[in-house]
Amino acid sequence: MTPTTETFEFQAETARLLSIVINSLYTTKDIFLRELISNASDALDRLRFERVTNPEIVPDDHVNEIRIEPNAKARTLTIHDTGIGMTREEVILNLGTIAQSGTRELLQKAVDNGDREVLSSLIGQFGVGFYSVFMVADKVSVITRKAGEEGGTFWESVGEGRFDVSVAKPKRCGTSITLHLKPVDEEAGVHDYADCHILERIVKRYSDFINYPVVCPVEREEYERDDDGNIKPDTKPTTVIEDRTLNAMKPIWTRPQSEVNDEEYADFYRHIAHDWTAPLKTVVLRAEGRIEYRALLFIPSNPPLDLGMGTPTWGLQLYAKSVMITESCEDVLPPWLRFVRGVVDSAELPLNISRETLQQDRHITHIRRFLTSRILKTLDKMKAGEAEEYLKFWTSFGPVLKEGFTGGPEYSEQLQSLLLFKSSADPETLTSLTEYVSRMKPSQDAIYYLTGDSRAVIENSPHLEAFKARKYEVLYLDDPVDELLVQFLTVYDEKPLKSAAKGAAELGDAEEREEARKGLEEKAEGLKDLMEAIKKHLDEHVKEVRLSSRLTTSPACLVGGEYDMSPQLERLLRHTRQQAPRSKRILELNGEHEVITKLAAHFDADHDDPAVADAADLLFGYSLLAEGSELPNPARFTGLLAKLMVGGL
Repeated sequence: MTPTTETFEFQAETARLLSIVINSLYTTKDIFLRELISNASDALDRLRFERVTNPEIVPDDHVNEIRIEPNAKARTLTIHDTGIGMTREEVILNLGTIAQSGTRELLQKAVDNGDREVLSSLIGQFGVGFYSVFMVADKVSVITRKAGEEGGTFWESVGEGRFDVSVAKPKRCGTSITLHLKPVDEEAGVHDYADCHILERIVKRYSDFINYPVVCPVEREEYERDDDGNIKPDTKPTTVIEDRTLNAMKPIWTRPQSEVNDEEYADFYRHIAHDWTAPLKTVVLRAEGRIEYRALLFIPSNPPLDLGMGTPTWGLQLYAKSVMITESCEDVLPPWLRFVRGVVDSAELPLNISRETLQQDRHITHIRRFLTSRILKTLDKMKAGEAEEYLKFWTSFGPVLKEGFTGGPEYSEQLQSLLLFKSSADPETLTSLTEYVSRMKPSQDAIYYLTGDSRAVIENSPHLEAFKARKYEVLYLDDPVDELLVQFLTVYDEKPLKSAAKGAAELGDAEEREEARKGLEEKAEGLKDLMEAIKKHLDEHVKEVRLSSRLTTSPACLVGGEYDMSPQLERLLRHTRQQAPRSKRILELNGEHEVITKLAAHFDADHDDPAVADAADLLFGYSLLAEGSELPNPARFTGLLAKLMVGGL
């Protein structure tokens, strides 16, 4: 230590923060290089801005670059930049004092309570990514010189509460940070950061699109060659050191679309999505005005295997000033667009200390709304002009897109136009709500649908008998998410959506409905005692027994009230471990069916005959199986069925 060296204590908040950064804040230790390169890029940006009004601050031949120099023998890594640099006072302020008045109490409270969100917010007020270097280094040395000044400053610390500051005499402006690396410990995530190949991998991942070259000296062997370019025999190689630029520097999303071909976009998509196939659709966006940002988005051709299970990691890559902040930011798209891949780049985003979590503010809200709306518009154009491509998209991602209705009405109108459904109109073709409405019967005042586990189950459901007889089209909703969809999508084009398995099936014009109602009332009067007896026997399972206007060939079916939860939704909620008590259903009987007329005659002859109770259980089980539901007592049902078969034989 020279006489000009002064030792300073880290401010208390800084020392506490340093411990947090080293031990718990960052999820991967590779982040340190991203932070140092980002700081270097910022320093170069500030110098470039300063030169606009003060061009003589550096020589005309000044080169803007970031240089990484690993030294495997000495176990050091140095990051140089030719940016604005720092004065002695700035070094002490930026590298030793970060807190403001009152921060100590807030920081301590956040740490004591384990409140990482508050902690990140506090840390985010200060540019302290530099401290991440102590995750991988035992000692850190900094030499810096402010542009336009003669002398420089040397700073050094082992990260244990104090740092030393002395005079230095670097030849040019900028900052050099030397890390005395910790031993390699792969299990702890400490890689060999003196290996240029590892450094190149980190730069490619986090800083590939920095606007300045990130250069690393690389050794290569050179041989003496003859006039034809062939290596001369018995010659020994000479080791040559050459600079290799590790980053691309030119982000593909900043280039004009006219300069980028489809294959280049596809290659970039494959790189960020780890998908061997080309994207189905590429969306290039640029927002200008009060908030400026760019986005390059991709709709994949095929869904990932875990899409239906809620993809564990999803979101867009987020960049600020072409520096990757997070590889999967979930804040800039709603979860029902989690299949979209791509990047967003903005210089105006507020970031926390680790640059891994964004503070929720108007910038994010604005970006989220803009991107969501533009993606939906892109899909709408695809549906109108590229039907085959849209069908491929819908087959892969339609169920996920339907989740958008659960997020509120903001995008409901846009989403409605994108919906496609299976339908009774055509077994081969999907239909839109607009197309359905155009085919509605003159006497039809609602859009009818039926939910179920599969098209086959729905198609053969007894609930559809009257609809088929009148040639009313019914939408077949066989995606599990459809049960949630119809809770939110209740009206389209001023026409209500109604379940064919709920309420009374009142079909036809007003005169036909009145006639059907009177016919049911007359028939019900003669079957009143039988229906009361069945209701009493099945009281645990049904809340009402009535005659049906929807059955033409089946003896019975189960329906729900207009606002009852469907059995499919009950099963879905129970599957996700949510509270879903079993609701009682309505048992509808076909008064014209031979089973019901013979049962009525049997009942009239002997009200106390146990065969009536057996028949009630069989009708209930029959109705459950017909709609694809489980039997409450399979043994009872199969026993009755066997008894019935014996009697018939």
